[in-house]
Amino acid sequence: MRVPREDEIRVLHERYAPSPEVFDVVWKHCAIVCEIAERIMDGAGLDLDRDLVRAGCLLHDIGVYELYDATGQLDHTSYILHGVLGHEILRHEGLPEVIRRFCSRHTGVGLTRDDIERQRLPLPLDDYVAESLEEWLVMYADKFHSKTNPPVFVSAESYAAHVRRFGEDKVTIFKSMREYFGEPELGPIADRHGHALV
Repeated sequence: MRVPREDEIRVLHERYAPSPEVFDVVWKHCAIVCEIAERIMDGAGLDLDRDLVRAGCLLHDIGVYELYDATGQLDHTSYILHGVLGHEILRHEGLPEVIRRFCSRHTGVGLTRDDIERQRLPLPLDDYVAESLEEWLVMYADKFHSKTNPPVFVSAESYAAHVRRFGEDKVTIFKSMREYFGEPELGPIADRHGHALV
């Protein structure tokens, strides 16, 4: 399997972004998530497919572009769909399932059929959970940066408090991810990008 290079992935982002401003927000977030994932891999000495992790990080939010209207406003109420929308974009682009899964398997700490039914989420009924270590790492690294306006870095403690509202099972999953991957040092990255750490 050939994993797309960063320049090829950037071209895909540019193709789907509805404006340069939206491209800038989404691309920067994906690049920051990639930087976080690489720091985690280096710090934990993990033997993962680095090219696959990099591609997963850079592509995981490509579906967000589908949620912007003609005026540049993001449809926040449908945001939960961005993962499956990204999966479909990458299917249309001919990318293999192993890469498409980074889109549909990174939301929260994973969404199960039970989550979808219980919360009445507007998603096709399926399990959207990470399975490979590469998928787990992309999902985990994504928790540490948010595309809010302005964008912010999110501490592990802040995310742990946030995820609690979705159930103790989600708290347990995030705790196990923290124990396995360790916590990235976000201060230097946040300073370099000029984003607050919350």
